[in-house]
This record gives sequence, structure tokens and C-alpha cells, in this order.
Amino acid sequence: MKNAIVLLSGGLDSATTLAIAKKQGFTECHALSFDYGQRHRVELHAAKQVAEHLGVTSHRWIKIDLRAFGGSALTDEIAVPKDRDESHMAQDIPITYVPARNTIFLAYALAMAEVRDCTDIFIGVNAVDYSGYPDCRPEFIEAYQHMGNLATRAGVEGHTLKIHTPLIDLTKIQIIQKGLSLGVDYSLTHSCYDPDEQGQPCRHCDSCILRDHAFAELGIADPALT
Repeated sequence: MKNAIVLLSGGLDSATTLAIAKKQGFTECHALSFDYGQRHRVELHAAKQVAEHLGVTSHRWIKIDLRAFGGSALTDEIAVPKDRDESHMAQDIPITYVPARNTIFLAYALAMAEVRDCTDIFIGVNAVDYSGYPDCRPEFIEAYQHMGNLATRAGVEGHTLKIHTPLIDLTKIQIIQKGLSLGVDYSLTHSCYDPDEQGQPCRHCDSCILRDHAFAELGIADPALT
């Protein structure tokens, strides 16, 4: 059977990515989520629900402390930007960027892949409306894949690692359409960077705005808000 490691945050993109991996015939999907000190830790509950809904083979939570470094509104006492226009989101690297987060996450996925004799890793990065994050670009993924094949026993022995980025060229609207066609239940997902104490989305951060606008353009009520 084909198996894959799937990075699962609990957000809209990662849920869609997991559904795509399963559709592509990866019947053994091992989900990997991270409690890294993020202010929106409620996303881990969403990840658990998504993993159960889509039927993963295993789901592992890894606890790391990126608050030790800070430098991001998601891991430090820094205000999350609110009510930004979409046209401005990709003009610079926002303060919600977590330094080296995807580099670290992929390193764990790489280790897990080796242990499980797996050569396929899925990550839901997106280069169309990705809010200026440098570790969501195709160049980053290509370089990381090359490094992974140099740095692992599997790669050296000819078992080529592939990092799959099925959302890399899709708009948020296209991502939602794809997920709906694959039966993703978006009511289970969480996207907000700055939820309240009850875990409810703020509706004003970049991630909320991108999500709200996409569902509105599709003429669909966001099921997570109903």
C-alpha cells in the first residue's frame, strides 16, 4: 500500500491536502500536527477532528516550543494584524510569519518518513495567496526536497523523497472547491490566528479575511460559522 506523511494543522488548506493525498491513492496516511506554542492552539482540536473525519492511519502530535524564540505574532506578545486589504497581504513578510516553522515541521516529517519507510510527504503550502510567507514558495520546497534526498539514508540508498504541494498554485477559492469535491467537512477546520477564549474566529486577521472572502465569492456560507 502507498503511504504518506501529511502535515495537518487543522486549517482549511491542510484538511484539503489530506483529502487529496487519499484521493491520489495514499491509503496509509500518517498525520503529523504540532503544538509549538501558537496562540491559536485550538487548531489542534480541529486537526484531531479532521484526521478522524478523513480516516488517517495514525495521528501524532509533536510538542515543540517556538515561543522560546518568539519573533512572531503567533508565538510572542505581538499584536496580530487586523483588517488588512488582500492586495497588501503579499507585499511584505507579515509579523504572523513564524521563523523557520515549515523548515522545522518538514524536518520532523522527514524523520517520521524514514522510520515508516515512506518517501512521500504532503504539505498544504500555497504560493498564490500565502500572505508573503517565504517558506510557502516553490523554491523553498524544491530546495528542501533536494536537501532531504542528500541528508537521509533512504535518499542515499536511492529511495527518492517527494514533497507534494498539491495546493501550491491554487487560489483559496479553488482550494475550497477541490476540498468540497472530495468531501472535506470545513465545519471541522480552524483558520483564525487570533481566536477568542472560546476558540471562535476573530474574522479580522489575514487568515480569516482570506477564508471569508473565498466562501463569499463561492456564494457559500462558511460551515465553521453556522
